[in-house]
Amino acid sequence: MKKVIAFALSLMLALSLFAGCGKSGSSSTAEQANLEGSLEEILAKVYDGITEMPMTMEQELTEDNSEYNVGVARSEYVEGLASDAAINAIAFSVCLMRAESAEAAQTLAEQVEEKANPNKWVCVEAEAKIVDRIGDVVILIMADQTLADQLSDNFKALAG
Repeated sequence: MKKVIAFALSLMLALSLFAGCGKSGSSSTAEQANLEGSLEEILAKVYDGITEMPMTMEQELTEDNSEYNVGVARSEYVEGLASDAAINAIAFSVCLMRAESAEAAQTLAEQVEEKANPNKWVCVEAEAKIVDRIGDVVILIMADQTLADQLSDNFKALAG
C-alpha cells in the first residue's frame, strides 16, 4: 500500500512539473490584468528611455491598412495603433491592438505571429519580429534585434 501511495505522489509531482513547462514568451505576460490607458499612452511607455529610435509617425489601424501592418483584418480587434519609421527605408514598426478580452488577445497574437510580414517594406526587412500580449493588448514589434528586444522589455515591464 505504501508503494502505491508513493508511486501516486511521484506521478502527481511529475505531472505538476510538466504542467509548468509550457511555451514561454507571450504566455509569461499574457495572464496579467488588462493594461490601463489609451494605446497612445501605452506606446509612449514602450518607447520611454530608448535613445536609438528612428523618427516615427503614428496612425490608427483601419480596414485599409490593418493587413499590411499586422497581417490580420481590422475586424479581429477593437482598436489599433501603428507606429512606423518616418523614413520608409528603415525597417521599424510597432503596432498595438486591443482585443475584446484576454482570451481574444491570445488568439489575435497567434494570428499576428503567423501572418505579420517583416518584409512589408519590400526594400528592407526587419531583423526581428516579436509578438507579445498583456491582458487584452497585443504588441507587434518589427525592428533590428537590439531595438526590438529593448521595446519588448519595456512592454513586458508594463505587466507590473
